[in-house]
Amino acid sequence: MENSKLFTPGKIGEMSTANRMVMAPMTRCRAIGNIANDLMAVYYQQRASAGFLVTEGTSPSPNGLGYARIPGIYSKEQVAGWKKVTTAVHTAGSKIFVQLMHTGRISHPLNMPEGAVILAPSAVKAKGQMWTDARMMQDFTVPKAMTTEEIQLTKEEYVKAALNAIEAGFDGVELHSANGYLLEQFLSPVSNMREDNYGGSIENRSRFVLEVAAGVAAAIGKEHTGIRLSPYGVASDMPHYPEIDATYDYLSVELNKLDLAYIHIVDHSAMGAPAVPVAIKQKIRQNFKNTIILAGGYDAKSGEAVLESGLADYVAYGRPLINNPDLALRYKNNWPVSQEINMDLFYAADEKGYTDYPAYSG
Repeated sequence: MENSKLFTPGKIGEMSTANRMVMAPMTRCRAIGNIANDLMAVYYQQRASAGFLVTEGTSPSPNGLGYARIPGIYSKEQVAGWKKVTTAVHTAGSKIFVQLMHTGRISHPLNMPEGAVILAPSAVKAKGQMWTDARMMQDFTVPKAMTTEEIQLTKEEYVKAALNAIEAGFDGVELHSANGYLLEQFLSPVSNMREDNYGGSIENRSRFVLEVAAGVAAAIGKEHTGIRLSPYGVASDMPHYPEIDATYDYLSVELNKLDLAYIHIVDHSAMGAPAVPVAIKQKIRQNFKNTIILAGGYDAKSGEAVLESGLADYVAYGRPLINNPDLALRYKNNWPVSQEINMDLFYAADEKGYTDYPAYSG
């Protein structure tokens, strides 16, 4: 695949990349004490043959630490930890954005630091359970409906986290408005039952997402700001609602006005979720003039095809990069791609199933 589009240099905002392969954000739960560490630096550096890496979901606030052992980027210690990661990736010749993920109602008190509050647009409990290190699987709890003051404070936390990201050496930030976390919770009328300016109409339900995006872009530069969306996604109890198409049509038009660096669209149909209709991807492509990244079960051949079609400018890869740290080199050189992967170790706490997958040795 030496001459394929996947391996031509690209540009996102003002950032040049060696190829058009993206490492998709994947929660891996190795951040002991919610601080990025040396092990994580090794993990990301191993995968730096991809031209652009997006980190695992990283909380902008203690209130957003929904899962066990996920990193944050709101303290000096966390910024110092992430500097190890950005230095390692840049040394290896790649670029990296941090994904800012506030989990909102997808949380449990046992995973939260003292004084943190589980917040959401409305006091609507998500169906399902989540892992806690203290008591294993636990039901989700009813979140606290955010006050106007808490909405403002949370926006400020996103902005401060984005500034921290630049201090830590990141090339930019990706706002996680997908997979049922706080930003998407505002978009959906299932989780957002507010009756103020942040609920009701599509414009109101999109307001928080757009204000966060505008605030972050103003603080660190629009060319350093991207966003991830999952229309038709059902992760974290996000059922279908009739206005999905209209919501993402409106949202992508407004995001285009903000001139963000990219929109990253994730389609989880490869893992059994409903497919994102091609028509929605085409509508977002039509509405948004900057970079489009598509994620969702691609391999080298299908990734190449979607680039050739013009529907995407970059292709993101997730699970294949777990057990093939040098995936970009394997694709480029037509080397075998390993299928051996231990899903039981996806969210473990140490190097097993994390940094011990070998590069191709011939």
